[in-house]
Amino acid sequence: MTAAAPTPDASARSAGRYDASAAAAATVVTDAGLTAAEAARRLAASGPNEPAPRPRRTLVRAVARPLASPLIGILVLASIVAALAGEVADAIIIVVMVVLSAALDFVQTYRSTRAAEALRSVVAPTATVRREGAWTEVDRRTVVVGDVVRLAAGALVPADARLLDARDLHVQQAALTGESMPAEKEVSPASAADHDPLDRGTVFLGTSVVSGTATALVIRTGRATQFGDIAARLAERPPDTEFERGLRRFSHLILQAVVFLTLLVVLAGIALRRDPLETMLFAIALAVGLVPEFLPMITTVTLANGAVRMSRRHVIVKHLPAIQNLGSIDVLCSDKTGTLTSGDVRFARAVAPDGSGDAPRAFALGWLNARFETGVRSPLDAAILAAPPPPALPDYRKLDELPFDFERRRLSVVVEGNGQRLLTTKGAPESVVAACVAYERGTEERVPMDDAARDRCAALVRALSGDGYRVVAVASRVVDVQPAYALADERDLVLAGFLAFRDPPLPGVGDVVRRLARDGVRVLVLSGDDAVITERVCAEVGLEGERVVTGAEVERMTDGALAHVAERAAGFARLTPAQKTRLIAALRSRSHVVGFLGDGINDAPALRAADVGISVSGAADVARDAADVILTERGLDVLHAGIIEGRTAFGNTMKYLLMGTSSNFGNMVSMAVASLVLPFLPMLPTQILLNNFLYDVAQVTIPTDHVDAEYVARPHRWDVGVLRRFMLVVGPISSLFDFLTFAVLLALFHSSPAAFHSGWFVESLTTQTLVLFSIRTARSPLRSRPSRALVATVLGVVVVGLVLPATPLARLLGFVPLPAAFYLYVAGATAAYIALTDAAKRPLLRRFLRRSYAPEATPRRHAHPAPPSPSS
Repeated sequence: MTAAAPTPDASARSAGRYDASAAAAATVVTDAGLTAAEAARRLAASGPNEPAPRPRRTLVRAVARPLASPLIGILVLASIVAALAGEVADAIIIVVMVVLSAALDFVQTYRSTRAAEALRSVVAPTATVRREGAWTEVDRRTVVVGDVVRLAAGALVPADARLLDARDLHVQQAALTGESMPAEKEVSPASAADHDPLDRGTVFLGTSVVSGTATALVIRTGRATQFGDIAARLAERPPDTEFERGLRRFSHLILQAVVFLTLLVVLAGIALRRDPLETMLFAIALAVGLVPEFLPMITTVTLANGAVRMSRRHVIVKHLPAIQNLGSIDVLCSDKTGTLTSGDVRFARAVAPDGSGDAPRAFALGWLNARFETGVRSPLDAAILAAPPPPALPDYRKLDELPFDFERRRLSVVVEGNGQRLLTTKGAPESVVAACVAYERGTEERVPMDDAARDRCAALVRALSGDGYRVVAVASRVVDVQPAYALADERDLVLAGFLAFRDPPLPGVGDVVRRLARDGVRVLVLSGDDAVITERVCAEVGLEGERVVTGAEVERMTDGALAHVAERAAGFARLTPAQKTRLIAALRSRSHVVGFLGDGINDAPALRAADVGISVSGAADVARDAADVILTERGLDVLHAGIIEGRTAFGNTMKYLLMGTSSNFGNMVSMAVASLVLPFLPMLPTQILLNNFLYDVAQVTIPTDHVDAEYVARPHRWDVGVLRRFMLVVGPISSLFDFLTFAVLLALFHSSPAAFHSGWFVESLTTQTLVLFSIRTARSPLRSRPSRALVATVLGVVVVGLVLPATPLARLLGFVPLPAAFYLYVAGATAAYIALTDAAKRPLLRRFLRRSYAPEATPRRHAHPAPPSPSS
C-alpha cells in the first residue's frame, strides 16, 4: 500500500484490489500501517471511536447522584425550615441523616459500579488493525482515521472504512438501511458517495461481515461516522427491562401510600390546630420513613454482587438488570454444538457416494480444501487437518478461493498441481450434491448424477446423521486457466464422497438438562443441522418432545401455530437466522421469558430478539456485541449456575421490598393514626428519621444473604400484587403491636411525651428490624440460615436502638432513660410479633413461590418432572 493515485487500473480491479490512499484526507497508507505513537496522537486529537460518548462517571457525579434524590431535597428543605424556626438541633440532625444516607449510598453504589464496569471491560469489542508492521488486536475505541483494519466473517466493522482489498465480501447493514439481506461490497474508487450505505466500496461502523474477507482504510471514526448520527439519536435511555418496570410499579404503590398518609397527617394537624411547622416536619419525616430510599442502592449492590459472583462462575453480565432477566428465564433456546455436544469434532471416516465403502480421494480433496482455506475456519476444517494427511499427495499451490456464505453453504478452493488446475468444493451435502453432474465410483469411473443417485446420496446422509455423524460432501472439477474464479465456476462438479464427523454429547450434559428442568427451565434446541442428527442428539441428552421440527415446516406455519408447536417440540433443525428470531418472538408471545445461547454470525438477530441474549467469549464479534451475558467458559452447567445467581440476586431484592411494604408501612400507619388521637406527636421528626436510617442500615447487607433452595428452584418475576397483599396483611400486624405499645406506655408506665417517644422508638426499631429474620424466608426463621453479615448488622442496629436512650446523645435526640421492665415487654412483644408475622407470611410467600409464570393453556409432554412444590 502506497500513496498512489486513487484510480485503479483494469488489472487491479479484476484482482479485487486498488490503492485507496486518497480515500482518507491527508492519510498515507503504508505496508506497516500506523505507528503506535501516531495512533496515540490521532486518538488524543479525535477522541475515542464511539458513535455516542459514554456518560462520564466522575467522583463528583457519583457523590451528587444520591443527593439529587427528591426525598433528599425534601429533607434539606425541612432542615432549612427547622433552622429558620429556631429548631437548630432538629436541623442539624436532619442534615446529619442526609449526609450519612448519601455517604452510605455513594460508597456502596460507587464500589459496585466500578466492579461491574471492570467485568464489562473483559468483553470489550476489539478490532484487528495494522500497527508497526504487524496485525494486532486493539480495543475498538482506540481505532483512528488512517488505521488499516482486517475484516473476516463474523467481525463487526469497527469504523467507517474504504475497502482496499475485498474477496466475496457481504455485509449485514440492516442497522443503517433496514434491508434484511446482506449487501455485497467490492473495491471501488473513492467518491462523495462514501457517506451512502449503498456505496459498495465503503463499509460502515455498526455493520457486520457475513461472509468473505477484506482489508479497509478507516476514513471516519466515532461521532463522524454514518452510524454516529443514528447513535446520537439512540443515546436516549433504552426501553425498560422487566426489572425496571417492576421497580416503577412498586414505586407507584409506595407513592400512593405516602400521599394518603401525608395528607391524613396534615389534615389532622390542621383540624387539631397543632403547630404548622411541627406538623409539616412530622409529615415529611413520615413520608421519608415510608419510602425505601435505599432501594436504588440495595438493588445496585445486590445486582453488582451477583455479577461479581457470576464472574467467578465464568458468567459476565454486560448490563446489571439482565441478571434478574436471566433468573426469570423459563425457556432456554440453544444451539447444540459446543453446548449439548463437546464441540470437539473429530473426523471419523470418508464414505463413497454410493455407500459402498471408504473414499480416500474424498478425504484428500477435503484436506486440500481445508489446508488452503482462509478466513474463519470451522471445527470441521480443524478436525480434517488434525487427522493424518493423505499419503502421496502432489505438491499443490493455491490460486483462488470462493469463501463460504450462508446462502450457498459451501466453500471452494482452486489449486494447481500435477499439471492441472483443480477446484475442490466442500459443504452441506444437499448444497454440494445439487451442483454435481456426476459422482466417482472407485478411483477412475465417473457415473452420471441422476435422480436415483441423488436419492441414494440423500438416504446415505440420513443414515449417517441418524448414527450421530455430521456429514460434509466433497466434490471437484478440473477448471480452465483464467485470472480469477467466481461463484459461477461452482458447476458441473463430480461428487467424491462424504466426510463423516463425530461430535459426542458433553459428559454430564444430560444431568445438567435434568437440573435445568427441575429448576423450571426448559431447554429447546435451535439448530442449523439436519433434523435426523438433531433428533439423535436430543434423545442422547434427554430432551424429549413430540418431534424435531424443520425450518421448512416453520416457513409454512402461522405465528400462532408456531407458538403452539414450539411448546411441544423437542427441537428445531435447519433453521435460518430469520426463523430463529421468529421462533423466539412466538415463545415470548406465550408469556415465556426466553434466553437464547448463540455464538455465530447468524445468531445475532436472535440474540437481540430474546429477553436475554447469551454468548461466549470466543464467539463472533457481532454475537458478543448483541448479547447481554457472556460465558467465559462454555457449557450449560455454567449457564445454569448463572441462572441460579440471577434468581438469588432478585430474591435478595425482594426481601428489601417485602420489608418496606410490611413492618415499615405498619409503623408509618401507626404514627399517622397516633397523631390523630394523642395530644402530642407520637415521635419527633428527627426521631423518625433516625429510626428510618438505622432500620435501613440494618438491611444494607441483604445483598450478602442466602436465598432458600425452593426460591431459586423456579423462575420469578415482579408481582406488585404480592407486595400489595403483603403490605395489607403483614403491615396491620405491625400496627397492632404498636397500638399495644401505646397502651402499655400510657396505661402501665404512665409515660411522659419524652418517655413515650423513647419507648416507642425502641420498640418499633427492635420489632421491625428483627422481623427481617422471618420475612427473608418462606420457611420458619429457625430453619433458614441468614448470612453472617446480615446477622451482624441487624443485631448491631438493635443494640444501638436499645442503649441509645441511656447515652449522652439521648438529650440531643429527645430521649430519656427507660425502666428495665419496659425492656422485658419489648422482648416479649418482639417474640410474639415475629411469631404472628411468620404465621401470616407463609401462605402469601408460598403462593408466590408456587405461582407458575409459564402459561398453563396447553400441556406438553416433557421428559422431566416439574419442580416440587416448596414447603416450609
